[in-house]
Amino acid sequence: MRPLRDQRRAGRVRQAWRAGRLLGAAAAVAALAGFTGCDLQENADLDKGQQLFTQNCGTCHALTGAGTSATIGPNLDAAFRQARASGMDQDTIEGVVESQIENPRPANPDQTDIYMPANLVEGDDLKNVAAYVASVAGVPGIKPPEFMPSEFFATNCGGCHTLSQAGTTGNVGPNLDQVLPGMSPAEISQDITDPNAQITPGYQPNVMPQNFGQTLGPDEVDALVKYLAQVTR
Repeated sequence: MRPLRDQRRAGRVRQAWRAGRLLGAAAAVAALAGFTGCDLQENADLDKGQQLFTQNCGTCHALTGAGTSATIGPNLDAAFRQARASGMDQDTIEGVVESQIENPRPANPDQTDIYMPANLVEGDDLKNVAAYVASVAGVPGIKPPEFMPSEFFATNCGGCHTLSQAGTTGNVGPNLDQVLPGMSPAEISQDITDPNAQITPGYQPNVMPQNFGQTLGPDEVDALVKYLAQVTR
């Protein structure tokens, strides 16, 4: 029985190593045997995990289940699709993700200047993000969530902008109730996808994320523009 257990354990480690290599997390995979078979997701909040992933990871990583399509970091569906098809369980995937967040490695050893900062999320937030990614990454046939512009704004923009309809009171960026009335859809779209093109007086460039044009599809940008124009008439 012992050789059979060793063979099974070796198979799991090989699967985890393949996923870890795609993620640039080869160093983290060495410890995966301890994750396999543990019910890591028992107390995880997947809704919170999705929100945190979108905020902290979605600007760099593609993940169909989260509706993100960025190409700065590895595509997480591609990273785990084959491993999942080969039998890697969800708890093991969660362990890979946790390890990569805690101790990230460049996907390419030559790209030491382009890498994910360690500990983007910690504690319960780390567990929630890892559990969420493990629940959707590489799942066959998974569909992106329906894009809801009001929810997107509240999650991604409300911390910086005031918008009465959304109930947000951020003051890092301009008050949208004041600056959007009278703007054309094209101008609002430019503010979203190229925020440095026109800086509102009194505010600094490079504060707003520059990659919404990449992380949002054209239809999503249009939906967000229509939402903002409608609620600030």
